[in-house]
Amino acid sequence: MTSTTTDRSAAMEDVFSDEGQASSLNLLGRAMAELADRHDDVVVISADLGSALSELRERHPSRYVELGIAETNTISVAAGLAASGFRPYVVAFAPFGMIKCAEQIRTDLAATMMPVTLVTRLSGLAMGYFGASHHAVEDLAIARSITNLTVMTPADNHATLGLLEASHESAGPVLLRVSEATAPVYSSVPDLTRGRFVQVREGTDLTIIGTGAGVGCALGAAEALQEQGISVAVLDAAYIKPFDAAAVLEAAASTRAILTVEEHSEVGGLGAAVAEVLGRNGVATRLGSIALPDADLEVGVPAELLDHYGITVEGVTRKAQALLTTGG
Repeated sequence: MTSTTTDRSAAMEDVFSDEGQASSLNLLGRAMAELADRHDDVVVISADLGSALSELRERHPSRYVELGIAETNTISVAAGLAASGFRPYVVAFAPFGMIKCAEQIRTDLAATMMPVTLVTRLSGLAMGYFGASHHAVEDLAIARSITNLTVMTPADNHATLGLLEASHESAGPVLLRVSEATAPVYSSVPDLTRGRFVQVREGTDLTIIGTGAGVGCALGAAEALQEQGISVAVLDAAYIKPFDAAAVLEAAASTRAILTVEEHSEVGGLGAAVAEVLGRNGVATRLGSIALPDADLEVGVPAELLDHYGITVEGVTRKAQALLTTGG
């Protein structure tokens, strides 16, 4: 991928600074502080992401622990705190917090139903500048396979706030996968029901189901396609697990095709989950997906990577047109 030196420096600063674009888009540090304001049992454990939690540290210093680059240990410490009556939140980089800690999440949290929320930042290609080892594109596939783990993927800042609050009420462990490259979808915190998609837009020709950053792309594409006379419904898969099979079947019945959009591998993510629902129920419909290929991925500035793989409004629009006209 190509970029100027200035662009690269800005991208690196954005990743680690509270003043950078990534944090200002997600407002995660402020949201965590406000969650702790509302609930006295919330404690936050950081795995080398303290720079994004400055407000929490200032307002609740006794309920913040920095464990550094020790992600697997953060999960086990959180399990111990949960067993002692706290509601721990672990904040970690997505490629390490979920993928590296799969065993601890399964054994220490899910098998024992510990009410711990793992908040992973910089998912998908958001750390793409740092090399392929920092891509977090398999995390949803791993998370979906862990029994008792609730999996949430907010579409924008308002959805992040809503799902953060919902996670506090969860009976067991939660993965909250935060995307960085989200476009605004909601004007306020949306109504969210556990295991249900959100109907963002109604339509009759095509249903686009997005998750995370994919929802904003889907909404932009729907608006572009409307100008061409194509009516597009948009669903927000805010919950990947439990999965809203009923919404998928309704989409297949009410529109001519379904297109999924995600910043995740094509293996085991949203598109795969939708295909499983259709197959298990014997429903035939046109199904397309925009996801990352099961191949060695490029390294570069995240915005350029997303454009390269078609996870943009323009990419979704082109794929939708092809799906409706040629089936591919």
